[in-house]
Amino acid sequence: MIKKLVRNAGCLSVLLSGALLTACPATAQQLDAALNQRLLSAPQGAVVELPGVLTEKLPQIGYRKIVMPGPQYLISDDPEYIRVPEAVALREAVTPGTVRLYVYNVNGVKEPAKIETRIAAVIKNTGKADMRLRLLKYSSQKPTTNYFLAGKQGLADFFAATPQTGVRIIKPGKSIAIDPAQEKYVAKYDELVHGFYELVIDQPGEVSVVQTDLKTPVTVANDRIKAAISSKGVNAGRGIFGVSNYRVLAQDTIDTKDGIQQIIMADGNQDPWVLGTEGNTGRVATLAGNYGVMYEVELKWKSTDGRGLALVTWNSRADNGQWCGGMANTMVVSKGKFKEGIIQLPSDKLVTRKSPEAILVQVFTPAPNGEEQTIRFTYSPPGASCLPTPLVLIPVDMK
Repeated sequence: MIKKLVRNAGCLSVLLSGALLTACPATAQQLDAALNQRLLSAPQGAVVELPGVLTEKLPQIGYRKIVMPGPQYLISDDPEYIRVPEAVALREAVTPGTVRLYVYNVNGVKEPAKIETRIAAVIKNTGKADMRLRLLKYSSQKPTTNYFLAGKQGLADFFAATPQTGVRIIKPGKSIAIDPAQEKYVAKYDELVHGFYELVIDQPGEVSVVQTDLKTPVTVANDRIKAAISSKGVNAGRGIFGVSNYRVLAQDTIDTKDGIQQIIMADGNQDPWVLGTEGNTGRVATLAGNYGVMYEVELKWKSTDGRGLALVTWNSRADNGQWCGGMANTMVVSKGKFKEGIIQLPSDKLVTRKSPEAILVQVFTPAPNGEEQTIRFTYSPPGASCLPTPLVLIPVDMK
């Protein structure tokens, strides 16, 4: 016989024949004491196992997405593997102002033999006066077969970068390598060249990503190559895109009493892929993955039940083929239990694999009077990882 009905934090408890049975709707899932303590004890960025918690069916946080002013954005990832010893993988015209460039290309030369190459970004001054170029942000890694490390470290270095004070001068009709260090690196077969740049110019220009043999300067090869090699319409794509920065605002205030919720960006569905153009053909280009786009996220939250919020992320696409077995990212997150700043995810190993593994990003503590607070973080879809990478907010008992 049912003796008593009790509602607590959205859950229904029933006292039946001396036994207390509790059922929680999906919007009010509760951590058991052991998992709660596991999250509270974990260092920031650590991999934490949360069996039974992570699922793509968690309730989603609705949000509004605002296009913010930002630089012209170029990405070179089609073809990802450059099979020709001397080739241009990307070539796009840019106008005076700020330019963001993401280089993600691999030495794929294996016919008639595997060779070492150089892959570097080049800018040519197509204006009539001297071009002044200054790097605002700078991130490049040595060529590597560890694509996850390049993606994670690349974002970390980009977030930490500060504007350079020096200005380089490019005469009309002349070109230089955007990154002098990248120009000198040697890429072995199957090694990824990964660079992420933001620069400002005061003349119209032409940006190219060039592969050459070790004897030929990239600027020389760039001058004699008439057009970029054909693309196959795969990977993230290539081209110039009009959207580089988003501001994301939750539609409603998050309340810990409503249980575990997730926010999903860069899924190609509720957050569509950014469109642009591809200079080689003039066709519409799709930035599949929105890699390199910056999301400034702002979530209002409150605690009406005294609990805090743990922010975690996980590899939701681990079973989607051989390329999705790991996930690594870097974010900038506001202050909580841990200080505000850049955090590599995970921080205690290279990648997270699959559920039940989660990565602890931050723990936000409730206000003493339950008043509304704001969570802020910068997210960018992590290079080399399959998308989406959900961000999950889990109510935690701080006692």
